[in-house]
Amino acid sequence: MEALVASAIGVLTGAGIYLILRVRSFPVVVGTTMLSYAVNLFLFASGRLALDLPPILNPDQAGYSDPLPQALVLTAIVISLGMTAITVMIALGAYLESGSDRFDIDDTPGPGDAEEPADMRTPADYEPAPRREGVRDPDAPDPAPEGGR
Repeated sequence: MEALVASAIGVLTGAGIYLILRVRSFPVVVGTTMLSYAVNLFLFASGRLALDLPPILNPDQAGYSDPLPQALVLTAIVISLGMTAITVMIALGAYLESGSDRFDIDDTPGPGDAEEPADMRTPADYEPAPRREGVRDPDAPDPAPEGGR
């Protein structure tokens, strides 16, 4: 039983770390969730894997299971659910802002680069539309009146 739980913790940890190192944001969210599951299993297994033992001391029973890891796991589940929701909202906001869910750390322009990649440009970086003659720009300041300050 202990070998099965230890291997499950190892597989979840390995898969979680692998997914955290991906370029897109959705696998990162899934990887952090898998890593939190691995930590929860580790905390739960630290309270001894015993079957049919009460969580409190009982003089009629030969032993008891420790209730503290169970309480820690319940708390960790609630915290990881909240953190996953926050991470999903941040990733969704970043996707809606940039139009891509990639973490392009290597593609960021350096000081001497001429232009940044197209999927990293903000709408303010795009070239303005050509002006038509005789049409006043609504964003331009009002002209000063003639003969006055």
